[in-house]
Amino acid sequence: MPTTQSLESFYQQKMSWIPENLQREMGHFNIFRREEFAGSKAKPLPYSRRDFYKISLIIGKNHFHYADKSVEIEKNALVFSNPLVPYQCENLEDEQSGFFCIFTEAFINQNSSARLQDFPVFKPGGQPIFILDDDGVEKVKEIFNRMIAEIGSEYIYKYDALRNYVFELIHSAQKLTSVTTVYQHANASTRISTLFVELLERQFPVESPSRQVKLRKASDFAGQLSIHVNHLNRALKEVTGKTTTVLIAERVLQEAKALLKHTDWNISEVAYGLGFEEPAHFNNFFKKHTRLKPKEFRV
Repeated sequence: MPTTQSLESFYQQKMSWIPENLQREMGHFNIFRREEFAGSKAKPLPYSRRDFYKISLIIGKNHFHYADKSVEIEKNALVFSNPLVPYQCENLEDEQSGFFCIFTEAFINQNSSARLQDFPVFKPGGQPIFILDDDGVEKVKEIFNRMIAEIGSEYIYKYDALRNYVFELIHSAQKLTSVTTVYQHANASTRISTLFVELLERQFPVESPSRQVKLRKASDFAGQLSIHVNHLNRALKEVTGKTTTVLIAERVLQEAKALLKHTDWNISEVAYGLGFEEPAHFNNFFKKHTRLKPKEFRV
């Protein structure tokens, strides 16, 4: 199953150290030369989500694999990654170069009201890869080189300048026509099913009534995977023989039984923790699937 790469795990895995202060309150930003981190041709980078945003200048032949498609980069591309959409990068040749910067939403929000997910390049379901010609590569290289110079400077407002460079990359890409050659996976249904299960299971166990389950509808999961809800339903039906709604209900019911039997939460707390805004809706759901009211099951 794909995992979620945190900022801490990124630094630990890639650099064998963790910055003393990841600047959680003011957000985090850093920039790297890609050749120092690109995986070998024989060892693709893991299929995973990240808990940070990433903009990469890719120079070299690569495949980017998403839930139901692959995109081939023959030479040069600008790639935008957001925390909602898992992907895998596969290097198709050993010689790789370019840059990438990583940052959190909190970093952008310090002096801006902009929401990153409002930009087309970061929207789930959008196209995050932009093929660059030679002139385009040089222009993007210049922005990244200015970032490197800025982050190493003593300028007191350097992080404001770096935010501006991030927006410059975003707007430069949005002026381009997005990609490319897209290949549907032969095993797309299996890949989608695996990702769905990973997203579903990540929400459990519910450890506190205040930490509400957020993904409750088929459309919630489809949005996270950047695919149409009908596509998700077809894939799950093909692999599991069950609809998205049935699979979600089964897992919520399993968790409901565990909470009723093994916690002292009242029914309203159990209902809210499982994503039901009204206890009556939870009571109806539970009775529909078990023929018992939650209080009767708990006895």
